[in-house]
Amino acid sequence: MEKGYKKLLAWQKANELAKTVYALTRQFPKEEIYAITSQLRRAVLSIPTNIVEGTGRQGKRELKQFVNIALGSLFETEYLLDFCREMGYLNADKYSEIEMLRRHVGALLWKFYHSL
Repeated sequence: MEKGYKKLLAWQKANELAKTVYALTRQFPKEEIYAITSQLRRAVLSIPTNIVEGTGRQGKRELKQFVNIALGSLFETEYLLDFCREMGYLNADKYSEIEMLRRHVGALLWKFYHSL
C-alpha cells in the first residue's frame, strides 16, 4: 500500500531534487563536508520531509504550515546552490539542470500550498 504523500507530485519532485543534490555534493571538496555540503543537504532534504510530516498531521491547516516550511527550505536551497556555483563547486551546466528542477519543485509547492 502506497503512502499518501508518495502520490503527491510535489513530494515526488522534491524527493528527486534531494537525491540529485545528494549525488552532486559527493563531488564537492572534502573540506566542505561539514560546511556547505552538510548545510545544502539538510536544506534540500527538509523539503520532502516537511511534506511527509505535514501529510501525517490532523488537518489541512497543519499541512499548509509544513508546506510553508518546505517552501522556506526551498529558498534556502536556492541560495546555497547559487553560492556553490559562485564558489566553483557546480559548473554552469549542472547548476542550470538543478536550478530547472528546483524551480519546478517551487511551482508545484506553491500550487499545492494555495490548494490547501
